[in-house]
Amino acid sequence: MTFYKLLMAKEFAIGIYLFCFKVLFSIFKLFPLYDKTTFVTSFGDNCQYIADEMDKQDISVQKVFLMKSSSSIQVKDDGETIVLPFESKNISAMIRSIYHLATSKWIIIDNYFGFLSAISFKKQVKCVQVWHAAGAVKQFGAKDPSIKNRSAGARKRFFEVYGKFDYVTAGSERMSEIYQESFQLPASHILRTGIPRTDFFFNDESKRTARNALLAKHPELEHKKIMLYAPTFRNDGLNNGEIALDLELLYKELKGENYALLLKLHPAVKAEHDLQDKFPGFIYPVNSDFHVNQLLISTDLLITDYSSIPFEFSFLGRPMIFFAYDLEKYVQERGFWEDYSSSMPGPVVSTTEELLRKIRTADHSSMKIASFNQKWNEYSTGNSSRNLVDFLYK
Repeated sequence: MTFYKLLMAKEFAIGIYLFCFKVLFSIFKLFPLYDKTTFVTSFGDNCQYIADEMDKQDISVQKVFLMKSSSSIQVKDDGETIVLPFESKNISAMIRSIYHLATSKWIIIDNYFGFLSAISFKKQVKCVQVWHAAGAVKQFGAKDPSIKNRSAGARKRFFEVYGKFDYVTAGSERMSEIYQESFQLPASHILRTGIPRTDFFFNDESKRTARNALLAKHPELEHKKIMLYAPTFRNDGLNNGEIALDLELLYKELKGENYALLLKLHPAVKAEHDLQDKFPGFIYPVNSDFHVNQLLISTDLLITDYSSIPFEFSFLGRPMIFFAYDLEKYVQERGFWEDYSSSMPGPVVSTTEELLRKIRTADHSSMKIASFNQKWNEYSTGNSSRNLVDFLYK
């Protein structure tokens, strides 16, 4: 089957799904609205912090969680709170999900969800996008360069989804500008509340608990210099699991200097599973074992590339190195908001040898990191969850 035919088949399947969704939603829309918040989540962190704040403030609104399998939110289905798998093969759960979407006064989402293109909420309903990234390196939404390769129907669907966002939460003025461009929204749709999940970085008890969780499994790390390598997911690395870092060189050079390297690859990447045995006491694969906050709070030096992790790591004021070995290719394919090399709060390198030199002379000057943090996190000051809950429910 040709690529074009595959694309057409995919569009046809999406069309059938959205048509069924629309029919069921239209039926359930005849029911009255209830004091109910439905969270639709594929990440979980922001929704978790909002839900916890609602509990803390004793907001008397029923909570419904429609969860993708990737969602990390911890919540129990106890009758009062309802938890359902979303976009799964469970037809009963899907029908119930659509009912809750049609009868809730508040809808809170943390990603792009295509079903929004097929429905229209009642006027009283507020749909809030709590986007999963605190900042943006790569262009997305209407500015994503790959959008030109999609069908006219797909492009139309994207913009119909963006048009359903009554509000988008932003952690900075720079991010509010990006949301306006990416989602084609007026400034009045931006909520400058800060990013709910960043409240973690202002809570000493949460930070202590997160660090202890890592040390409970790997107590030997307590007195090591911990580096975290967290690269961006790349489609071409999906099956071969290739890691661009020369791990053997790093092991050889750093094993005697009390370093440890936490390796956080995308869950979909099928990398070797024997790395910890191959590089004992140095490499620690941490794909699904720990929440990212448990890793960040324990990290002395972050090594990444085009990920959104630096925006959160900058709260800690610790050094970062950007291993951008495929920068030229990535810029052409994905498009960046700003000049990468000058806007990142640390040195940009393209080889493991360069990286080694920078590790040994890691820039501990906090000036650039502090200004980066202020630029991207100016509204995230420890009360972001409360700010949003107060806006929505008070």
